[in-house]
Order: sequence, then C-alpha cells, then structure tokens
Amino acid sequence: MSEATFRTCPTTGLKVDLNAQKLIKANAVAAVVFLAIGGLFGLTVALTRWPAVHLLPADWFYLALTAHGLDVLLLWIIFFEIAVLYFASSTLLNCRIAAPRWGWVAFWMMLAGGLITNVAVLQGQSTVMFTSYPPMMAAQHFYLGLILFAVGALVAVGIFFGTLVIAREERTYEGSIPLVTFGALTAAIIAVFTLASGAVILIPTWLWSMGLISTIDPLMYKLVWWAMGHSSQQINVSAHVAVWYAIAAMLFGARPLSEKVSRGAFLLYILFLQLASAHHLLVEPGLSSEWKVFNTSYAMYLAVLGSMIHGLTVPGSIEAAQRRRGFDKGFFEWLRKAPWGNPAFSGMFMSLVMFGFLGGISGVVMGTEQINIIMHNTLYVPGHFHGTVVAGTTLAFMAITYLLIPLIFQREIRFPRLAKWQPYLFGLGVAGISLFMMGAGTLGVSRRHWDITFADAPLDFSYPEAAFLMLALNGLSAIAAALGGLFYVVVVVASVFFGRKVEGRVALEAPAGKSAVASYGSSESLKIPGTLLLVGVFFVAFVLYYFVNWKYLSDIWPMR
Repeated sequence: MSEATFRTCPTTGLKVDLNAQKLIKANAVAAVVFLAIGGLFGLTVALTRWPAVHLLPADWFYLALTAHGLDVLLLWIIFFEIAVLYFASSTLLNCRIAAPRWGWVAFWMMLAGGLITNVAVLQGQSTVMFTSYPPMMAAQHFYLGLILFAVGALVAVGIFFGTLVIAREERTYEGSIPLVTFGALTAAIIAVFTLASGAVILIPTWLWSMGLISTIDPLMYKLVWWAMGHSSQQINVSAHVAVWYAIAAMLFGARPLSEKVSRGAFLLYILFLQLASAHHLLVEPGLSSEWKVFNTSYAMYLAVLGSMIHGLTVPGSIEAAQRRRGFDKGFFEWLRKAPWGNPAFSGMFMSLVMFGFLGGISGVVMGTEQINIIMHNTLYVPGHFHGTVVAGTTLAFMAITYLLIPLIFQREIRFPRLAKWQPYLFGLGVAGISLFMMGAGTLGVSRRHWDITFADAPLDFSYPEAAFLMLALNGLSAIAAALGGLFYVVVVVASVFFGRKVEGRVALEAPAGKSAVASYGSSESLKIPGTLLLVGVFFVAFVLYYFVNWKYLSDIWPMR
C-alpha cells in the first residue's frame, strides 16, 4: 500500500492527497486529449452534412461519425468524471485515496481500451457508429477495447467507493458527506449499472465477432445496449449537476436552498433516470406498449422532477449568496453583478440554462411515446444530445477546469483573455448545433444519412428548402464550437504544462471555499425572486413547446 502524503490547499484549506492529485491530473489530461480528437471528428461530420461543403466521402463520413461518438460520448466524459470522483471523495473529504496503485491500473486499462477502439475504427473495418447494432459487425478489437475501458472505469468507481469508506472510518469529515460528494456518489451508483450493462452485452458481442457465438438477437442487443448507451449520459447529468453545486460553492460560498431537497433530487436520479433509455426503443415492435408507456409517460417524469429541483436550487443558491453580499436591488442585480468575466462562472451558468431549455425540454418531448414518432431517427435526436451532453455536461466540465488547474495542478491560467471568451464562443456554437439539428429533424431530415440531397438515388426526393438552411447554420455553429473547443484545449495545455507555479492563495470570488463546498448545510435565505421569475419563464417555454409538438403530431393523423 502506498503511504499517503498530503499538502494543504492555501485557498480552500483542504488536504490534498498527492496520490489522488496525480490520478486526477492523469485522468483529466487524457479526457482533454480525447475531447480534442472527438471534436475534430465532429467538425468533419458537421461540414459533411452541410450540402454546400459536403467534406467527406461516404465511407469516411461514417468512420468519423463512429469515432466522434466514441471519443466524446464515452472517453472524454468518463475520463473527466473519474477525475471528478477522485476530487469529490479524496480532496473534499480530506482523505487519502483508496488503493492508488489500482487507480493506475484502472487508468491504463481505460487508456489502452480507448486507444484500441480508436485504432479499430481508423482501420476502417469498424464503422458501426456509436450504437454498433448487429447484424453490423465490427473488428474483434473494437469490442475488446470497449470492454477494457468499461472494466477499468468500474475499477476506478470501486476506488471512489473505497475512499468514502476510508473517510468514514478515519472520520476525516464531520456529519454527512457534502452535497457535491453526494452528487458524485449518485453518478458512481449509476455508473455501476451502466458499465455492468455494457459488459453484459459487449462480451457476447465480442465472442460473436470471433465466431464463438452464432448470432446476436438485434432487439435483445438494443434493449441491453441502451441500458449502457443512454444511462452513460445519466452519469453525466449527475456529475455535471454536482459540478454546478461545486462552482457555486467555490465562487460564492453558496449553499443549497435545502440540502435535504437537493439530496432527494439526486435520489430520484438513482431510482428513475435510467428509464429514459426507453425513448430509443419506442418504435420497436417486440416491446409491449405497457412497457413503453410506463417508462416514458410516468416513471420518467420523476427523474425530470429531480432536474427541475436542481434547476431551481442551483441558481437560487447563487442568488441567496449574492443577496447576502449586498446585491439585492430588484430581481436581477445578483445576476448582473455576477462574475461574468470568470470562465468558471460563465461556463457553469450557460451550461445550466442551455441544459434546461435545450436538452431538458427536448428530452421530455422526445421521451413522450406519441410525439416521439415524428422525430425518431431524425436529426432531432443528436440535436437533443448536443443540448444535454455538450451544452450541459461538456460546458460544465470545461468551467470547473478553470478552478481545478490552479487548485489541483497548482498552475496559473495561461491566456486569461482567451479563457474569458472561450465559454461564450463554445456555448454559442453548441446552442446553434442543438437548435439547428432539432430544426432539421423537425423537418424530417434523417439522422445518419451521408447526403441529404440524395444525388445518387434512383428516385427523386427532396427535403423542404428550410432543411438546407438549417444544416448550413449547423455547419457554421460547428465551426464556432470547434474554435471554442480549440481555445479550451490551448488554454488547458498551456496552463498545465507551461503555466507559472501558483504561490499562495488563488483568487476566488468568495474566500469561503472549504466551508461551502466541503460541508453539509443549507442556505439561510429563501428570498430568491429572480430565480423564481426565471423558473416561470422556463415553465412557459416548456408548456408552449410541448403542445406545439402535439400540434405537429395532429398534422399527420389524417395519413393512411
């Protein structure tokens, strides 16, 4: 067993286990590398979908689409989430990390698995896209790489649980674990279900690719695979909500409006969030209508309730903290006087707003069994993904990076002016991608077709002219998002490897970092008129858009 050595963070007063610090650094750096690779593939996909550019030939388009999904939906996000789990357990609880050597085993397994799968895709024999549905078959090492990655991630999650046990036994914190750690615990519990589901379906599929199993039933594959494919995004939701709370606490000393209510919202995620996987299976004839209706029209709304609670309490906690500091004039002085020039705050707040308005509303609409039929397998689906996974999770992870670099890497942020504008450029681009893809999907544009002009088709077919405009705007938005992503990578790499060593305290807006982010407690004030007004605007938008889509559905009822 490696002996734990600690340093004390001069800003937060937290004890940082140096073994945990090294693992956080390694996982975070690997995450950023895969984000850069996956983002490049994503840009080529968007430029190919833009008919006026049509960058890639068909074979390269599907190769890039497969690699893009792999690198950004799995590798970038889960590597970063492992870093967040180590930070939320060891650092926030002033505790040594459990089994650091196994942490390195997990890291190298994940890295090797990610690289092996990328090699399989680039070799051109595994263009099965992110879902990899049979009877399409990838190369053997495509599945082997995914299995290695999943097992490594499971080991890392086990280390997180072990660290919580050590912290409890050694009494390194008082009372209950802090809310940020509780959110990370939620993500870890969902991760066990998610990664185990992946192993259950990918191991026999790997054996099938080697000829040891004669066939894989496509419906069975889809049902079990989406327990991993969609639930992996629920790990993201839990993790990025925990990041929202962490940034609010570290920048403002903000506490949740009600600690118990926020924890209850995370509990709703554990119990019900995975059920949303069903909206990918609503057109499958082999599943009963009762199963589909229960999953998408009843139980799923309890998970939505959890997100709505967080959508109220995160900005509400910031408003309460700002009003305590004297920014209490009118509805929105607290928001106008927020540190919009700090990329940690601007990235977090845009993540919160866009996740709710773009990802959240579209997710409920798409998860309604009747409405789903008008947008299933159209570009609306990846448009929704970009509103949740990119505008929500990726932007939140980018935001907290600007705090972790000085606190964990002990380096100053290089190119601060570039860092200041990076979240705005990336957020604007991602919002455009989400909106314009959902717009194209509403017009019926196919989700995965290489050429929407159907130039080589024997029969004439054309989408409405507005669809071509949507994909042109999507391409422009992708360029903006790619530039924002490039700026992030440049700032992170320059800061981590070439930034000046931090001496002494890091300048945070509120010097109450430890007491707020690493302890149990609720806000002393519930006076949040600005947040309540914003929530009212959200509900109005939600109701209007929901019933607009029922109107779209009614337009197809006369069809025979």
